[in-house]
Amino acid sequence: MAILMKKNISINRTIAIGIEHAKAIDDPLRVKILHILHNKQLDAYRITQHLKKFGHKKALTTIRHHLDILKTAGLIEVVKIEESRGAVIKYYGTSVKFIEFDLPRDFNSRYASIIKSTSSKLEKLCSTISKKIPKKQNDPDFHDYLVMEIINRSITTVLEKK
Repeated sequence: MAILMKKNISINRTIAIGIEHAKAIDDPLRVKILHILHNKQLDAYRITQHLKKFGHKKALTTIRHHLDILKTAGLIEVVKIEESRGAVIKYYGTSVKFIEFDLPRDFNSRYASIIKSTSSKLEKLCSTISKKIPKKQNDPDFHDYLVMEIINRSITTVLEKK
């Protein structure tokens, strides 16, 4: 048998996501809700109005269903409850910034030098952080997740201050 193609693949990217988060963001509408709630606190009605501006015409009950899924996954939370004319109004917010984008075809060639030079500097810092965290014998992925979470929160702080 002749080998027609062979390619070595090296790991160059790590995605840290729990199953519940993955299920919650599986729907593009829920991703849009996360975008809408970034740095905002809105009730279901106002979220529905924002979604309509983006072409998502859904019933309020449907939006509430999506909000419940995001809330259960821990991606959004109720940040305020008001009483208005005998009704209870819940306002939602998120501490998650979801970055969604399509990479340009020339991404790797265009940004290779800055990625390489910057990555090598960050690798030293990440290595130091990794060495300081004890590894659990029964769950080695938890160590990796904890390192990623420390770095993610640091990056988020930098990006949100810009």
